[in-house]
Amino acid sequence: MKLPVDVSRIYEGERIREDEAFVCLGEPGVELLRVSESLREGVVVSGRELEEMKQGEHLPFGLRVLVKGSLSRDAEGVLERRLHEFINYIQGVSHEGSRDNVRMRISREAVEKGLKLEHVGMVVAELLRKEYPAISQVSVEIITDEAAVRELEEQALEVYRQRDERAAELRDEDVDVFYACEICENHAPKHECIISPSRPSGCGSISWLEAKAAVEMGEQAIKPVRKGRVIDEAKGEFEGVNEHSRAKGRERVFLHSVFEHPHPQCSCAQAVVFYIPEVDGFGIVESTFKGKTPFGIDFATLIKQIGDGRQHTGFTGVSIAYLRSPSFLKGDGGWSRVVWITSGLREMLRGTIPEEHLEGILTEREAATVEELQRLMEGRKEEPESRHAQMVQVPGRWRLRVNFQNTEFRVKEIVIE
Repeated sequence: MKLPVDVSRIYEGERIREDEAFVCLGEPGVELLRVSESLREGVVVSGRELEEMKQGEHLPFGLRVLVKGSLSRDAEGVLERRLHEFINYIQGVSHEGSRDNVRMRISREAVEKGLKLEHVGMVVAELLRKEYPAISQVSVEIITDEAAVRELEEQALEVYRQRDERAAELRDEDVDVFYACEICENHAPKHECIISPSRPSGCGSISWLEAKAAVEMGEQAIKPVRKGRVIDEAKGEFEGVNEHSRAKGRERVFLHSVFEHPHPQCSCAQAVVFYIPEVDGFGIVESTFKGKTPFGIDFATLIKQIGDGRQHTGFTGVSIAYLRSPSFLKGDGGWSRVVWITSGLREMLRGTIPEEHLEGILTEREAATVEELQRLMEGRKEEPESRHAQMVQVPGRWRLRVNFQNTEFRVKEIVIE
């Protein structure tokens, strides 16, 4: 396969700024991989090729991949997630996101050398066959026509829904083995997602069932992890997970709590849960939200500060599927502790958020700042359970909140500037 640019793992961490890009693709952006018994092998570009685009354009992007071979449908999510990695091997191409929120930038230099979208498809097909001997044939369609991208998006959302529903039938207590996914480790050193039945990968692409299928077909970036003894069921702390995580420099990991030892995250998370000390509650922002959180920063800025594969107490990256999980932050009170969420996410999760909490959760429309949140929440009845002292680093400041229960006084907040 002869290409005008280099293809290697060394380019996986390459970041292309908007002023370096020839085009930005992904408005909207969606990708879908299916196992199929019937396909036409090859690469097709539906819509405009790079040579037909103008510099500086922002265009839709769709990627449909069909694979044939001795594969389980449960492996689709993992194979789909590898598309992100394979595309980032291409010099001058930067791919971000997953599922129906993917973005791709192609540098001016790469286009000047003769790179085409067809070449991107050729790399995807070649690497899928190379990495997975069970795959005998690959069909790749890259779409830049908006109507066709919207059609693919509609199909993909239904497939995602079916995958998530199938995975949601299991719980952490039903299995003895979890999985550790290191697909994103190259751009977030030391990062890995611990995938359990109750907590899928942060990118939303890989459930426990899909991780299991991936290991069975020889996937090297996903490894089984012995669950071991349950240390704290509510927080989601397990002896085997802690033992495994020490190799990454983490003594303990809580799957269902954002405090002390939260699950680490990388920049691929579909959403971020963040603690707001001023109101002793959580906010949630998804990657597609273009506005600002009450902290005054947007998702892109927030994920850049915490998406480095390390643990940041008070913050964790999550998938949309985990927000729908009965185990969602159950060690911290779950939805009873959420005080702010974006309006789009609130509507999306209307059937998931318990009715008794739904109306009490504010959005950017009612509270755009921490001060507005505080004002609107004044006089609300406090939760009866005691809270632990928490030290949380909010970008640009430290805040220590200490609650003393069953005493005649309470220190509400100490601000250290």
